Amino acid sequence: MGGAVQLAVDLNAPGTYLHWNIFTVSEANLVLILVMLVIFGVALLVPFPVGKHARDAEPQDQGNGAPEGTPTLAAYKGDAAGGGADGGGADGGATDGGGDPTMWTARVRRLGLRFLPPGKLLPDRQPAYVRSWVYVFGVATLSALGVAIVSGFALALGGPDWWHYNPVGHFFNSLHMWSVEMFMAFMVIHLWGKFWMAAWRGRRALTWMTGVVAFVASVVECFTGYLSQQNLDSQWISTNAKDAVNAAGVGPFFDTMNFGQMLMWHIVLVPLVLVAIVGAHILLVRVRGVSHPLPEQRVRGRAARRAATAADAAEWRGPTRRYDILKEASIAGAVVLVLVIVLASVVSSPDVPPVTVQSWSHATPGDFMATSAAELAYTSETATYGPPYDNTSTPAGSGMVQKIIVSWQLITGVMQPINSAKTFVLAPLSTRAPGDPTLTRALRLYETAPKPVQKAWDTAYLKVVHRVTFRNDVPYVPRAADGPVPVLISAELTMARSGALDAALLAHHQFYGTNYTKPLLFLEDGSYFASVGRKLHVLGTQWGVMNETGSYPGQPWLWLYTLWYQVPGFRTSTNVDLIAIYLTGVATILLLAVPVIPGLRDIPRYLPVHRLVWRAWNREAGGHGGDGGSHPAAGPSGSGASAGALSSATRDAPG
Repeated sequence: MGGAVQLAVDLNAPGTYLHWNIFTVSEANLVLILVMLVIFGVALLVPFPVGKHARDAEPQDQGNGAPEGTPTLAAYKGDAAGGGADGGGADGGATDGGGDPTMWTARVRRLGLRFLPPGKLLPDRQPAYVRSWVYVFGVATLSALGVAIVSGFALALGGPDWWHYNPVGHFFNSLHMWSVEMFMAFMVIHLWGKFWMAAWRGRRALTWMTGVVAFVASVVECFTGYLSQQNLDSQWISTNAKDAVNAAGVGPFFDTMNFGQMLMWHIVLVPLVLVAIVGAHILLVRVRGVSHPLPEQRVRGRAARRAATAADAAEWRGPTRRYDILKEASIAGAVVLVLVIVLASVVSSPDVPPVTVQSWSHATPGDFMATSAAELAYTSETATYGPPYDNTSTPAGSGMVQKIIVSWQLITGVMQPINSAKTFVLAPLSTRAPGDPTLTRALRLYETAPKPVQKAWDTAYLKVVHRVTFRNDVPYVPRAADGPVPVLISAELTMARSGALDAALLAHHQFYGTNYTKPLLFLEDGSYFASVGRKLHVLGTQWGVMNETGSYPGQPWLWLYTLWYQVPGFRTSTNVDLIAIYLTGVATILLLAVPVIPGLRDIPRYLPVHRLVWRAWNREAGGHGGDGGSHPAAGPSGSGASAGALSSATRDAPG
């Protein structure tokens, strides 16, 4: 630190301990205990601040000499039961004699009961037009989410990797995978249904928007789940996804190759956000109710459209039918659970073992040696990647540094510095050098040589390494003016084959390592890893980010993002990742803003898929002399004027 001022107190030095009889306590423990005692004493002795209205709320019995007009104990009992001085049930007993109506708690309670009374929160009736299987997918989505959460808890009991080697753990992983597949499938179907029903009508735009946000959060949740599997599929997705997140400038903060980080996102951060958004969406559905049927005939004219808007927003005053929401949820949950158990038992879940540096060095040792030499010569992909790994001179908009208007990579800068020669070759070999005199001399010779000499050696070796041959598993590279490089690369191969190189690339972490960024970058620099991906049909040109290994379903909900990598012109662009991010972002914003974009929000009216949803209701309404598409809803006053105006307008409208 030099002359820098150290602001933090260093408590890593050995502690001081006191011994008394059979007790041993550290001075740090004593300090903490004393602080706790002081805080407790302050809490006992310092007077508690009392507001000016607090005494008004003290229940007293007027028969025991209480001043006249003081609220009695009976009044408080009545308030607790839902009564109150201001009329009771309407406000849920929020006013209880004095200053209570001004309390935050009372205000929130009144507001909650005003917008979401028990009859809406747990309804036993629903509009008669709700009679299509399309309506079932909302509760089916929630049921699948519940099974996914419970199976995730079961997986957590055994740790992040027990399902790889334990049959019970693998079964729970299968339950988790299939429940997630159902959750996403049901959510997409639910979203389709609500789009064609134009469910944002009647001041329900926020309901639609929270549903879209929940879908986006679910994609992130599923994506981090795939990254947390620690198998080949998670390896492949993480190495491919890193280019997109790096291009967006968020790679250092959302490192897809950091298993520990992705696992915490998957089991803690994203679930909290997702559950909160889903909860808000459900409450909005309960507050606003389900959208009314669209008219069978198109609404024309400003007055008719105003009437339709008012009718959509009004309370439903038409016929209703019985609706046991808890029974429906229980049946849906049971059906989903049975389907998930059957699928998990019959077809299980994929788990192709990951590629390691050790397996790579055994499968294609020549490719491993050529890649190691490229790392040493700073000519590999990682060595020339640019931010967030290194400060190469690659200009923005070419190579691995992407730019459209602005380069987010350059703005973020180098946050995960990697020197390819040192990280992948020299540093790991230095851990073996003490027991190998030949390697020690080669390392000293290479590291003390001038940079031009090192470059000459590296260039000479790269020209001949592709002609390597093996005799009794020993590599023989044609002679060249390559100095100590053959010794270094041969030792690197030996180290990789023993598995020591895998461990060395994770050894920069204390205790245990969960960040696989370095070994995965090393693997990706070679051609073997790509050949494995090609055989499993997971390359980007094969719509790979959507695919799972084998014949298992993968992530079809990522089709929109994957689409841009297949478009001619885009797929050969050096900025393809930014193009995909920008266009997917624009599409997501458009989906979110459907309720407020003229033309886009009218698509369900022009393509009347909604007639299939409400066909039974339309037949019934038409059979009773109605127009089959009017809204039997009352206006704000409950007079039904809005419905009447709409009905008249739609009957008189041409076409």
